[in-house]
Amino acid sequence: MPRQVYSFEPPERFIAGTVGEPGDRTFYLQASGGGRTVSVALEKVQVALLAERLAELLDEARRRLGAQVPDGAPELEDSAPLDTPIEEEFRVGTLGLAWEGDSSTVVIEATAEGDLPETEAEAEEELVEVDPEDDVNDPDKDIDDTRDVLRVRISPAAARAFISRAERVVAAGRPACPLCGLPLDPEGHICPRHNGYRR
Repeated sequence: MPRQVYSFEPPERFIAGTVGEPGDRTFYLQASGGGRTVSVALEKVQVALLAERLAELLDEARRRLGAQVPDGAPELEDSAPLDTPIEEEFRVGTLGLAWEGDSSTVVIEATAEGDLPETEAEAEEELVEVDPEDDVNDPDKDIDDTRDVLRVRISPAAARAFISRAERVVAAGRPACPLCGLPLDPEGHICPRHNGYRR
């Protein structure tokens, strides 16, 4: 089957969002523009790492290249829910980031993969970054060309708005136990700090 590339350069909307209740949420990246919407599923840790690394890339582009990167973009922040119906195109295995020097934009790629990272360390290994000083014309040149990919090109301000929303989405999960830090279910959890008693 030929590779499908869903390209939005730029999208009218690019967000991270969830479906479901805390503790049982499915995370999505969703891009829309030109009358089409593409949704891809990924893990919570991948959303958190994407936001973190995207912020680092923007800061590095400003520091090393003198790029015009705002500290925030409240006027672009999007708090609306995901567009429905949500039809998952694929599950994300690899995320890639690149700084495009000619246009001063950020390229984000989410590439399909059969096996998702199971731990935060594995997810971090799967986040491919490109040096901001490298001018990138083909951000996915080293990626297997048989896997589907979602590619978006956004401005630094739009990237800051994406980061802000992604951080809110990740933080909106189950509250942490004040003793052990593990997530609390509505009925509590077995807390290791209480010798296995329900808290």
